[in-house]
Amino acid sequence: MRKYYLDNIRWFTVILVLIYHVFYIFNGVGIPGGIPDAKNIAAFDTAAAILYPWFMVLLFLIAGISARYALQKRTNRQFLCERAVKLLLPSTLGLFVIHWITGYLNIKLGGGLAYIPAALLYPISVISGTGPLWFIQMLFLFSCILILLRVIDKSDKIWTVCRKMNLPVILLLFLVIWGASQILNMPVLTMYRFGIYLISFLIGYYIFSHETIQEQIEKIRIPMSCLAILSAILYALYYGGTDYTAPSCLQSIFTNLYLWIVVLAVIGCGRKYFNNETAFTRYMTKSSFGIYILHYPVLMVACYVLCYFFDFPAICNYGIALIVEFVITFLLYELIKRVPLARYVVLGIRPQASEIKRRNNHE
Repeated sequence: MRKYYLDNIRWFTVILVLIYHVFYIFNGVGIPGGIPDAKNIAAFDTAAAILYPWFMVLLFLIAGISARYALQKRTNRQFLCERAVKLLLPSTLGLFVIHWITGYLNIKLGGGLAYIPAALLYPISVISGTGPLWFIQMLFLFSCILILLRVIDKSDKIWTVCRKMNLPVILLLFLVIWGASQILNMPVLTMYRFGIYLISFLIGYYIFSHETIQEQIEKIRIPMSCLAILSAILYALYYGGTDYTAPSCLQSIFTNLYLWIVVLAVIGCGRKYFNNETAFTRYMTKSSFGIYILHYPVLMVACYVLCYFFDFPAICNYGIALIVEFVITFLLYELIKRVPLARYVVLGIRPQASEIKRRNNHE
């Protein structure tokens, strides 16, 4: 039976990512990658600081749970082939189609156009256009690591042992998260935090995929939600107005305790209150991955135009950018998914069986 609450948490978190990136591009706390000297609202920087520690950890953890369920119906080879199409194609070939726009604008905003020969501008823009696609690049790498672990542990002993974990151990996993946050962090490209994201993915696969573990987390949803609200307030007071992507912030025990509390609260409440499906949630479940892939070039163009061609008040820039991002991204997704080759390369959507049959008949 499909666990709809995992789908709902995933697409809702993607929506938070879209909102966060508006805050990020207009940030006033000195985080690289935003628009220089953009009009800023400090309260939105604080909101971004509250979101940043936990929402990608949550996505990797949910991805780990989903990987467990997927591998119950697939061989290791089938799983990797599917992941290669869904994750590797959009984050490599997809760069040449649309994400070069992100790279170009990053170079332009950083003042680098004057130093790049015209013939090299497009390929360098492609290389620089990864943006939020780092998430699916890492997810593919983690999927490969997972298959290696499955080959080593053919009898599935690790997963079986993890079923026995009790609530105190689940709560204390934040120490594992904290420890992982200290290692395998790339300099400069601070989003590539291999340690904490790999551990989150594996915790999802080996621990949180157990029904008994999910039941325990659901039972503590109320105290975890209260603690999440309290810790978010304390976190905002402590880190608000600072560079919330700095190692001193992300590697602190306070940050990792806070993010773990929020993750447990979201999963517990999701299982209790959002384990259902409607026409809207079904659409969002199907579309959220594509929306994630496409949103950033759209947002970058919108924010660039707003900042360099208009002189609106800051609150208008935030509002217009958010509306344009949502509307254009959803329209672009609906357009690209109807174009077979673009759908395959940009969104990682395989041709349907009927489409392949029709093509073979035509040939």
